[in-house]
Amino acid sequence: MDGETLKPEKDWSKEADDVIPAAIKLAESDLHAGLDKLLTLEKQTRQSADLASSKRTLAAILDVCKSAGKWTLLIEQMTFLSKKHGQLKQAIAAMVQHVISLLDQTPDEHTKVAVLEAIRSVTEGKIFVEVERARVTRELAKIKEPTDLASAAEILCELQVETYGAMDTREKTDFILEQIRLCIAQSDFNQARILSRKITPRYFGSAVTSADDKELTRQRLCYYNFMVQIDLHDSDYLNVCRHYYSIFHTKEVADDPHQYSSALQNVVVFVILSPYSNEQSDLIFRIQAESKLEELPQCLQAIKMFTASELMSWPLVQQLAEPLFAGTSIVPAKDLIKDLHKRVIEHNIRIVSKCYTRISMDRLHSLLDLSHSEIESYLSEMVVSGSVFARINRPERIVSFTKAKDTDDILNDWSHKISSLLGHIETIEHLITKEEMINAL
Repeated sequence: MDGETLKPEKDWSKEADDVIPAAIKLAESDLHAGLDKLLTLEKQTRQSADLASSKRTLAAILDVCKSAGKWTLLIEQMTFLSKKHGQLKQAIAAMVQHVISLLDQTPDEHTKVAVLEAIRSVTEGKIFVEVERARVTRELAKIKEPTDLASAAEILCELQVETYGAMDTREKTDFILEQIRLCIAQSDFNQARILSRKITPRYFGSAVTSADDKELTRQRLCYYNFMVQIDLHDSDYLNVCRHYYSIFHTKEVADDPHQYSSALQNVVVFVILSPYSNEQSDLIFRIQAESKLEELPQCLQAIKMFTASELMSWPLVQQLAEPLFAGTSIVPAKDLIKDLHKRVIEHNIRIVSKCYTRISMDRLHSLLDLSHSEIESYLSEMVVSGSVFARINRPERIVSFTKAKDTDDILNDWSHKISSLLGHIETIEHLITKEEMINAL
């Protein structure tokens, strides 16, 4: 009967007005006697379904225990009262909320943890207090994190907040971001990736919308920074580039020269480190069109080198890239240089495949400055990935970039040529007939 107004069998509000103050005063000298009076009133209000009086009585019981400094007794009473037969859901929810409001008055952290654990126990399996349980769990995880990170992550990640109808989207997002942060902190990147899929990037809206709301902007930047760490762990440079590109287009970042320069530099670094694909090619040309790239000449030069249909010299690229990678503190520069060398070789092989149909291994060796075994290795990887088509004739030491036609292609080509020939014959026949008519033959 959640959300409905319950009609009590009897109104105990007048009795509550008399009993509650008297019981509180009595509890100052005799705690148990005061509690007995309140518990008697609680039973009467509960059995009569008097929600308003029941809420007041429950709050008074908790306040009496708190005022006496008996936090263990408060925990016992809360647990005991939540299990009473006929206890209204709204009354339990109000009691839990009241205990949460008392958390700041706990004498020490140990007591606070005990109260938090008790609230979690009382609210377990109760949908009508799922939001309170989530908030309490987050508070408990914050306390546990410095000493027991694994336990903090476990209790927070067990919450499926995306299914909580009573919690607004913004608070859900904040909870999921906190879950992701704890997973990354303990290097559980698989779980972090699973949790990240619960957040839809569309929620953050456009860059302009994000700038109008500081909290939404904070969540947006937090989300993309977490995604950078997750994808870097898997060496997925293209997605890392996309995340930095989203950060770059956040208006708060775009308005700060230092922030957008750092973001744009990372965009350039990770797009040139990404393996070639249609998506990477489209993205690198979109980045090249950014007007703010003119302010970063080294980045602009690096982009131009990878978009030009020319062979690149590795020493020159390395000399240009080292200052760029030095500014990227999230990954060691030596690891990035190794991946960049591979991207330069792949770029050069693609350029060679466009200019040659057949080429000797010796000529490839002079163009790429690689040994024959390294050339074979890189060619094999690129053929498997579908970047180029190539066949190596080892006895003749020749590499062919011409794709052999299959039977269907040969038949289609032959059919097209026959159709074209028949069309020419028909045209010639018409011209001959025309000449005969003109000359009256």
